[in-house]
Amino acid sequence: MSETRSSFPPVFWVANLIEVMERFAYYGIYFGFGIYMKSLGFSPDQLGWVQFIFLLLSYTIPVISGTFADRFGFKKTLLVAYMAYLPAILLLIFNKTFSGIALTMLTIGFAAGIFKPLIAGTVRAVTDKSNKTLGFGIFYAMVNVGGSFGPIVAGKLRAISWDHAFYAAAGMIVLMFLVTVFFYKEPPRQIEGLTLKQKFRDLRIALSDAKFTSFLVVLGVMWWVPFWAFFNLCALYVDSNVDTAQLYLDIRSVLGSGIAGFLSHVDEDGTRRVLGESISNTGYIIVILQVFVSKTIEKWRALPTFMSGLALSAAGFVILGYARMSVASMIFVGIFFFALGEMMASPRIQEYITWIAPKEKAGLYMGANFLATAIGAFSGPIYTGLYGRFDAAGHPEYVWYTLAAHVLLAIVVINLFVKIFGAFEEREA
Repeated sequence: MSETRSSFPPVFWVANLIEVMERFAYYGIYFGFGIYMKSLGFSPDQLGWVQFIFLLLSYTIPVISGTFADRFGFKKTLLVAYMAYLPAILLLIFNKTFSGIALTMLTIGFAAGIFKPLIAGTVRAVTDKSNKTLGFGIFYAMVNVGGSFGPIVAGKLRAISWDHAFYAAAGMIVLMFLVTVFFYKEPPRQIEGLTLKQKFRDLRIALSDAKFTSFLVVLGVMWWVPFWAFFNLCALYVDSNVDTAQLYLDIRSVLGSGIAGFLSHVDEDGTRRVLGESISNTGYIIVILQVFVSKTIEKWRALPTFMSGLALSAAGFVILGYARMSVASMIFVGIFFFALGEMMASPRIQEYITWIAPKEKAGLYMGANFLATAIGAFSGPIYTGLYGRFDAAGHPEYVWYTLAAHVLLAIVVINLFVKIFGAFEEREA
């Protein structure tokens, strides 16, 4: 007899609604930010450093923010995140200097880092063995729903005025604040109870495993750097270097004028063009295909699956570069291949890290995993600057070919790592 699945409490749905709104605001700003800084006259190198601090804070602060959530509660910590988020987004309307923008994005990254583990923690607290897979599946879908619609709406608004886009993001934070105050109920849960000192001590213990730490560094350099480069560059590349007028015609011919109109705007000379940030992400593809992909690969071994994902991502990079020189709508093929690679590589390698840890240290190892993701923040200074130099030379597509070579090299390097140092043993549940 099959086990009855537990129902989700109201706070589960409230938390997922908050996640949709936060990702809407976060990605609405992040994906179009390269286009914004270019419109203000800043160089790709300057953009790259802003992307660096933004991603670094977004993915390192969660290591410690969970400790504060344990001490003060999820609800209070969420409200603190909003109080950092809201003024920072509004300051984007008034700050037009490089130092002002950098400081503002640092603050938004800090706020996002505080927020990031809280909704996942809520989902974990209110699900059990019978419904946790479905619960986290819903949560992951909500991340991508917000991440898909945020850039589309922000793009439509920035076509009128960038201030409108920032006001919309700020308005979403206000709405999150109200939903949290009136509808979010603190979920009952086991408190980890670690102090910051204990957290850093445990982190040091996990990182004292030289082989494991070396593997994280390899992952950071070889996978997370090109992974974040895609999101740093794709919207700017499409908006600046691809025939977006032809993209509009292609979308209209397949999906109709309603959807094509929603994804586009009319520029100064009366030509309707697709907005770069509206299509340059993987969220909408993941929402549609993640369950199918996950079911297809669930029995495959972790590292070969990860390598297959890398190969598909490399193919996506090549196609993105080729799209500029051939048919503009090849952009969609490139994004599709990268999305398939992401769906295979990203969740699988993180799952792998939990299974190579001793059972009693799984949390430690996943906490240490931030190191790899944080290294990915260097994608800004490295690849955004490189894109600028290729663009100035008249060949912006070369950055995608370089990224493809980088990811193919990753397959070689990770295979060599396993051959020289041995594979990690995946432990039983």
